[in-house]
Order: sequence, then structure tokens, then C-alpha cells
Amino acid sequence: MPQPRVAITGLGVICALGLDLEQTWSSLLQGKSGIAPIQSLDSSKLRFQNGAEVRGYDPEQHFKGNAVGFLDRFSQFALIAARQALADSGLKIAPESAGRVAVVTGSCLGGQSSQDAGFVSLYKENSNRVHPLTIPRSMANAGTSNISMELGISGPAFTISTACSSANHAIGHAFWMVRSGQVDAAITGGSEAPFSMGLLKAWEAMRVVSSDTCRPFSKDRRGLILGEGAGMLVLESMDKALERGARIYGEIAGFGMSSDAGHITSPTLEGPAAAMRAALADAQLAPEQIGYINAHGTGTPTNDSVETRAIHETFGKHAARLAVSSTKAMHGHALGAAGALEAVATVMAMREKVVLPTVNFTTPDPECDLDIVPNQARTSEVEFALSNSFAFGGLNAVLAFGKGTQ
Repeated sequence: MPQPRVAITGLGVICALGLDLEQTWSSLLQGKSGIAPIQSLDSSKLRFQNGAEVRGYDPEQHFKGNAVGFLDRFSQFALIAARQALADSGLKIAPESAGRVAVVTGSCLGGQSSQDAGFVSLYKENSNRVHPLTIPRSMANAGTSNISMELGISGPAFTISTACSSANHAIGHAFWMVRSGQVDAAITGGSEAPFSMGLLKAWEAMRVVSSDTCRPFSKDRRGLILGEGAGMLVLESMDKALERGARIYGEIAGFGMSSDAGHITSPTLEGPAAAMRAALADAQLAPEQIGYINAHGTGTPTNDSVETRAIHETFGKHAARLAVSSTKAMHGHALGAAGALEAVATVMAMREKVVLPTVNFTTPDPECDLDIVPNQARTSEVEFALSNSFAFGGLNAVLAFGKGTQ
């Protein structure tokens, strides 16, 4: 039996590729990488010097008075992307309907920069006090809470933190809430701002960050590149969206989750494959109906080869006909926001009838034997697509998108 449909009516984004949707989409289409030398701190103390930071960003242009003092950078990004998405959707949230709208966001870290500043004050500068707003700035739900307060949304509001799958888990749960009729609409996505010395040193210790750039699926790949930013989507009941004459970017057709129940950092084949199968089942799609996969594609040797095998396991012979790319080579790995940036990229690609490239690609890897759309975007009309997120801790979340044709 067909299930109620969920439309995507608004998109908002701020990341290394641009300060809004127009700039970001232009960069994605051109295959432009936002990876560059880190500017926000002294990276000479790190084994890696590159990151995908938001450039040209001035908080004072977005927040008046002392408002910025209450917001960690990750919350600032969340609010900016949410404002953009809501304005883009044309959805009006009246007091009488505010309880029927949800805010569901993902963040791996929360206000890491604010927390790091507190530790510096205590342990380096020997201060006996930290900033009085450290807790409200650093709590993981700060993005969600500030979106809810600013936009007057009084329906369900919560944050999901599942490492690099956070945004996909958030979007998937928001989708289920709208589809089930629990709410009429949702603002959902993820935000992250990982560029603080304490966190970068922690990633340095993992030995998974590339010394130069991110080359997903390339034989000479050396690891991931960290990114920051936020992506937000407005989801609505398809019927209600059409009734009010909203522009439909596309739709979320299904959502699937799984747990590896394996290793804390090394992915398994079975977990990602199970999540992809679950997304297909939830969307009531056959594997052959998928034309494109926005891969998790971190650029680490292990992840890319395991994801390739999982795609083969899930799609069988159809895997050879799939276009598969990783946009992390452009906007970096934004951790808890990654799935949101990739959702925006996937929706726009389907709408504009292209598949986005895997940039920085140099050398084919026999262990990554997929059509990874090297370096150049390709004209292609895709009816359905998947977007994969596979997190440390073995937590997998996969979204299935449709064109949203009526």
C-alpha cells in the first residue's frame, strides 16, 4: 500500500562552498573544492594543515546586538541555514500551527569551541572561572533550541548525536514524523563547527586525517578532511505542500538504519548493506530503481573499500550501472552535519538533472570498482537516489530521495 508522501519545500546551507544555497550549488556543479589551509587557528602545531572552513563569514551580518554572544559557531550555522530553508519554503508558521511543526537536528560535537575555550581558561590560563554561557553555548541541543525559539516553533524539538550519521538520523526521524502525521512540517538537518585546537588534536591522534586533501575512492587516498557548516531542509506533507502551491524540490521516499555491532571505529560490510536495504524497503523501491548514491566516501582507505563492497552486496549486478560519488571531497567531512550537506547536494542534483563528481580523483582503485563520476559533473536524470552516512560506533543511516514528480 502506498504511504503518505513527504515533500522537500525549502533548503538552506552554509559551508566551505558558500554562504547560501546559490553559492554552494554553483561550487558543487563546478566541482570546486572548499578545502584550503586552515585560517581560524595556528595549524603549525598539527600534522595536517588543511580544512574545509566557512570563508568570508561575519557573524555580525547575521546576529544583532549581543545575540552572537549566546551562540557557539555551530549554533550560528544551524540558525542561518534554518532561516534560509524556511524563507525558501515560503511556509508561514502561525501561533495556532506552531505546535504541528518539528525541529530535529543532528550534531556530533555541539559547542566544541565554547567548551574548548573553557578548558583553556581553566587549565592554561589558570583562571578560576569560565564564561557564564558555556553550558547553553556548548550543549548539543543548542542549535535546535535556538531555531525553535527564534522561529516560534512549539512542536517536538530535539537533537540526535550519532557521530557522522547524526544529520541523516535527524532527517530520517523528521521524515517519519511528517509521514506518520505526527506533525505537518519539520525543519531538519545538522550543524557542526569542529575547528578548535583540542578537537583537531584528537582527530590528529586518530591518524585518519589526510595530510593534503580528500580523495574518495582514489587509490592514493590518505584520509578525510574536516569541514564545518550546516544544512537544513523543510519537510512537509506532500498533500499540504501542493495545496498551498509550494515549490517541490523533491521528496524523501524512505529511511533505513542499522548498527554494525562490531568495532568502535572499523566499519563492517553487513551494517551499511543492511541500512541501504532498510531504506529501500521503507521507500518500497527495488534496487534497480536507484540511479545515484551520494556515498559516505570519507577518503579513508578502509571506509571507501568497505562501502564499495556494501554497495555491491546490496545492489548486485545493478551496482555496475549506479553513479556513485562523494561530495566530501568538496565540502569536507562535516561530521554531524555531513548528511545534511549531502542531502542538499543530492536533492539539488536530482532537481537539476546532474550527478555530482568525486573531485580530486587521480588513480582508480580495484577495491573501489564503481562508477565514481571522477572530477566532472555529469548530465543524468535520476528518479531515485540514496545518501549514505556510516558513523564511528557502527551506526548507519541511509536516506532515499525521489524527484517528487506528481
